[in-house]
Amino acid sequence: MGLLLAMALAAATSAQPAQTACAADALGTSRTLTLQREGAAWGTAQHAALPGLAPKDVVLTFDDGPRPESTPLVLKALADQCVKASFFMNGEPMRAHAALARQVRDAGHSVGMHGFQHLAFGQLPAAAQIADLDAMVAAYREALGSEPAAYRFPFLAESPVLMAALRERGITVMSVDAGAEDWLPDQTPQMLADKLLGQLAKSGGGIVLLHDVQDQTARALPFLLQALKAKGYRVVHLRWDDVPR
Repeated sequence: MGLLLAMALAAATSAQPAQTACAADALGTSRTLTLQREGAAWGTAQHAALPGLAPKDVVLTFDDGPRPESTPLVLKALADQCVKASFFMNGEPMRAHAALARQVRDAGHSVGMHGFQHLAFGQLPAAAQIADLDAMVAAYREALGSEPAAYRFPFLAESPVLMAALRERGITVMSVDAGAEDWLPDQTPQMLADKLLGQLAKSGGGIVLLHDVQDQTARALPFLLQALKAKGYRVVHLRWDDVPR
């Protein structure tokens, strides 16, 4: 029995994916901040500052994916620097590219929602807003097999109807503290870094908004991560309790 147990343990160990050690000069993830599942709202662009962050702490977030042409490049850049982030996915691409959504999760990143369609919900009837939320939750469950904990509004255009619905469902709304305006075209890595560092200098850190669907962002991310490290910023990984409250 002892030999069989040893063989089983050896097989289980060999089946685990190899863990790549962080390079000595990697930015890394300084710590993980675990939030309760609740209808809270964070990010100083619209709400209170995320509790638990110190000056120079940043939470990296990516919107609008997953997208096969660019999301894998973002994942590689993050892995190369041993950084964990949060991805706020739209339901349509999440359903179309469910395997890529699972790849993001399985790499240790957090996944939130960003609307089934990328719409300005305040311009829609209440029933249409709730229908989009229901479709988004369904796509999340289908792709990841779990319950969503967080939501970011497309365009950061929060609507009273959806704010109330998210609060009732115990889903946290995530706004932002800083970004690089990386949706604007024809920006070099240096331009994106200058914008991001300039906004972080004003906010002191916090929730960073980027977009994994943008090719220029995916290409620039290694440079952006190096720039954050050079300026002394520390990455905090955001997670939520496994069990809804």
